[in-house]
Amino acid sequence: MALSFRQTEIMDIARAEGRVVVEDLAQRFEVTLQTIRRDLAELADAGLIDRVHGGAVARTGVANLGYDHRRRMNEAAKAAIARACAAEIPENCSIIINLGTTTEAVAHELLGHTNITVITNNMNVANTLTANPGCEIMVAGGALRRSDGGLVGELTTQFFEQFKVDYAIIGASALDHDGDLLDFDFAEVRVSKAIIRQARQTFLVCDHSKLSRSAPVRLASLADVTSVFTDIPLPQELARKCEEWGTRVVVAGERTG
Repeated sequence: MALSFRQTEIMDIARAEGRVVVEDLAQRFEVTLQTIRRDLAELADAGLIDRVHGGAVARTGVANLGYDHRRRMNEAAKAAIARACAAEIPENCSIIINLGTTTEAVAHELLGHTNITVITNNMNVANTLTANPGCEIMVAGGALRRSDGGLVGELTTQFFEQFKVDYAIIGASALDHDGDLLDFDFAEVRVSKAIIRQARQTFLVCDHSKLSRSAPVRLASLADVTSVFTDIPLPQELARKCEEWGTRVVVAGERTG
């Protein structure tokens, strides 16, 4: 389903707040109640939300969202997170960047870096960084996932095991309140685990919507991450755990922990 800009923003609100109300959305977008009800009906038909009396609630099942929809979700937040992350990546270093729309945003922010080596299993990252003459790009082998340009599988895992890099920049589909990073694809998780093992420092980039989602496969814990870059402060208990683990939390636009 190709979402309109209004429907994309409705999804952003639903995932951020958990619920949307027809009357509130009509006032926000200055459209009729019938228009909003039609938007919600289409989103529900696509399996993205569940209708309830007077509005809808975000669906947090085990099915991942489509790539185009994920790319458009929380674009401003992802850009801010990417800038904060890229600002902490020095020149003259080696980096692994894995799959995800936020990691792709980081690649865009690295276009001005010089003398960096980027190793990736994300074709979108590689294509973005071709515009940077100061970046050497190495692309993993593996099975191409046409839905998002990702390379996964045993060959991809073995490829990353040949390197030891300064930084890994990773994403996750969901972040559990106990600090577990979760994803949907077991093959992708195996690759990401190898990436973490082969990096001296690991930077997680994820926006607030990941805290309201769920996924079935455990990737790692925030305890395994050097720094997490996000757009709003983490819940108090999770922030406390990060402090205990020594995991630095960077909120885009401010610095904490």
